[in-house]
Amino acid sequence: MRLNKDLVLPLASLTGFEVPLTGEEAAIQTGMHRFAKEVLRPVGRELDKLTAEQVVAPGSPLWTVFGEFSKLGFDPALLAQLPPDVAIRIESLVGEELGWGDSGLGVSLAVADFPRQMALAAQKPELVELCAGKIGCWMITHPDKGSDTHVFDMRRDWPENRPGNKGNLWGTISGDEIVIKGQCSAWVSNGAIAQVALGYIGADYGDGFYDAEGLPRGMTVMIPLDRPGVSRGRPLEKIGQRALPQGEIYFDNVRIPKRFALALRDEYYGNLASAWSYAGTHMSQLFTGVARAAFELALQYCHERRQGGRLLIDHQLTRFRLGDMLRRVEAARAVARRSLTYARLSPNTHPYVTAAAKVTVTEEAMKVVTEAFQLLGGAGISREYPIEKIFRDARVALIEDGENQILTTRLGLLAQQLYAEGWAQG
Repeated sequence: MRLNKDLVLPLASLTGFEVPLTGEEAAIQTGMHRFAKEVLRPVGRELDKLTAEQVVAPGSPLWTVFGEFSKLGFDPALLAQLPPDVAIRIESLVGEELGWGDSGLGVSLAVADFPRQMALAAQKPELVELCAGKIGCWMITHPDKGSDTHVFDMRRDWPENRPGNKGNLWGTISGDEIVIKGQCSAWVSNGAIAQVALGYIGADYGDGFYDAEGLPRGMTVMIPLDRPGVSRGRPLEKIGQRALPQGEIYFDNVRIPKRFALALRDEYYGNLASAWSYAGTHMSQLFTGVARAAFELALQYCHERRQGGRLLIDHQLTRFRLGDMLRRVEAARAVARRSLTYARLSPNTHPYVTAAAKVTVTEEAMKVVTEAFQLLGGAGISREYPIEKIFRDARVALIEDGENQILTTRLGLLAQQLYAEGWAQG
């Protein structure tokens, strides 16, 4: 126990009640915060007012974001060279600042480098080079296969004697080539602008689309999106995260070399689970930042607005409401970092674990954003104040990367599976 002689206020940083950062960590956080404040926020607000097609058009402010982000020199691959605890904290700090700046652009930046990160993890130098300097997308959902992507346990999680959902996009092995047909869903992040896709698609290896239990076979492939047969639908119009360009991609007998595959046959589901465990952690970090942004806006407003003859901050109930918001932000940050730590350090990660953290963080973020919206009163519904946009952005997150009730149901399934193996029976 450390004993102080004087009563002092607690140490508080950008990320709340933080253990003191090292010089390197503080410098990265400061740089990312400046980028979030000076680039992401103003560009995000500008893009929010445009149509989806204007967002992705030549000359759009969207394109400046990628260039400005690259100037920061932050490469997630370098985190592997740091001690695990340091790498996890830096990754959390970066993700939170991106979410604090603009959640839609934060998602876009995180997804843009995901194909390259997977190529690095798979130790595929040719594919690393293929992705270098390109905007990527993670193509995993189809028009008729959203939450069904999460089904791994056919016996417990699927109707008896019915085959699984192979979706609307699949590949067939033809000699040394893979031929791809079908389409991804309109909700693929960066789908409207990506130059390369990390695709999780159904597969026919010559013996049908299903195994003996009815589980769809799949393959993980890297697809350059300048190949003949690739086309796109219109960018998706949506209520929130309008700065994030999403859209359908169509494949008409698109041919890629078989060596562009990252996982085939029996390796597919392990690869899918690993990728989802990794990618899902970003949602928790980003929306911790969104919650913090809403809290800070409310805190500032309550120091400016007068009601009942005094500043809002001087009313006891206002202090309670702000205290409750701050408590939720701190809880979201703790859950986000615990999830990231588990995903990075556990030898047996699982996407349902990561998804559970995403649910907790986005639900807490929505509560904080809603309370901030309420505290601003009539000003909250005005587009002159940023809380209106943050409210719409946060609402999208309850569905994005898996609808929260479905993900929570899958957590219950995981508890059932673990109990069958002897867990929690002591």
